[in-house]
Amino acid sequence: MRSDASLMPPIRQTASIFKQPVTVHKTQKLSTVKVDFKHGHQEKPKQLFWEKRLEGLRACDPSGIALDALELPKGVEPVGPNIHTDTVLQSVATALHVNGQPITGQTMPRPNLETNPGVFINPDQPLIQAVNVRDDDIRTQEERVLVARKKLEDALKAYDIS
Repeated sequence: MRSDASLMPPIRQTASIFKQPVTVHKTQKLSTVKVDFKHGHQEKPKQLFWEKRLEGLRACDPSGIALDALELPKGVEPVGPNIHTDTVLQSVATALHVNGQPITGQTMPRPNLETNPGVFINPDQPLIQAVNVRDDDIRTQEERVLVARKKLEDALKAYDIS
């Protein structure tokens, strides 16, 4: 038996929007070659501004008292429509935890991000303007780490003596 599409009878279908049954006539020839457009690993689409769903929620200590809000460091500016500090912190924390790529922030110019954020926002980066880390920033951070280590060392020595 030959399976030619032109020899197949038309299909009668009834949809809820039609009052009468409809006959479907297929005009394209059926292909025997299956075309698969998926090449390699396909990523799930990411929702823009998902962090806004968490706005207004605060972390609490074990007794249920809300913790104080954190402040953004100098040089870190939120970007996007009505983005609050808490939203930016959630965005940065998630990017550090989930992304396997470098965290740079949004690289498009601020006017583009403010006028049409849905088009220009990169969902793989946190909702901050692109951050440039200078050598002075690195030296300052290294000094802060050394001071913190010294304080920890002194505290451990004081704890051992008691």
